[in-house]
Amino acid sequence: MKRLGDLEIYRCSLKLSEKAWHIYKKIPKEFRFEISSQFLSSVDSIGANIAEGYGRFHYKDSLKFYYNSRGSLWEAKYWLILIYKREFISKEEFDGFINELEVLGKKLNNFINRLKNAKK
Repeated sequence: MKRLGDLEIYRCSLKLSEKAWHIYKKIPKEFRFEISSQFLSSVDSIGANIAEGYGRFHYKDSLKFYYNSRGSLWEAKYWLILIYKREFISKEEFDGFINELEVLGKKLNNFINRLKNAKK
């Protein structure tokens, strides 16, 4: 059986959480609660839901958490767009992070589809 750390989607989510932390720290403290805390929570939730889904016994229960992870990914995109539009990060930072979210989203979708197809 694979370990959680062997899952590529999990490793990618940890990398994004680290990058999100660096963005969070850049945002002035007076704006952290409104926008950056939400962003950080949504990015961290991607990996947390992957971990929780991995720990579930039944694949349908696991799928629920992987779907939640995908929802958190979309929420993170929303907050990242606002952070960029409010000029807290550069275009380069935005483009890099949004690209990594897109890549992780595709990998997560593929992972979900493989899990569903394996159980048919």
